[in-house]
Amino acid sequence: MAQIQVVSVEHPDVPPFPISARLRSQLVYFMSSPGRDGMPALGEGEYWIARDDITRWLMEGVFQLVSPLDTEKATDVELTDEQDAFLNWLEKSRTQHIRVVE
Repeated sequence: MAQIQVVSVEHPDVPPFPISARLRSQLVYFMSSPGRDGMPALGEGEYWIARDDITRWLMEGVFQLVSPLDTEKATDVELTDEQDAFLNWLEKSRTQHIRVVE
């Protein structure tokens, strides 16, 4: 089975970050809403994760998950070790625009 990796679109010199299939399916939890300031057009398998969100999640150790059944309510979810490592990779590499390579 091939290793899933995340690559920095902004900084192609940054080594890719390997992720599990589970984290691959969770990337939508972290992606910014379309139209955010500075967000480019995204290609297939690409995500934009805003730097200020990355910093906040790392500082708080949680992210907010909104229920598709009740968009009025959000639940704080503690970051897993893998999510924390991924967000730290984004922060250290100053990356917001990523592409998943499978």
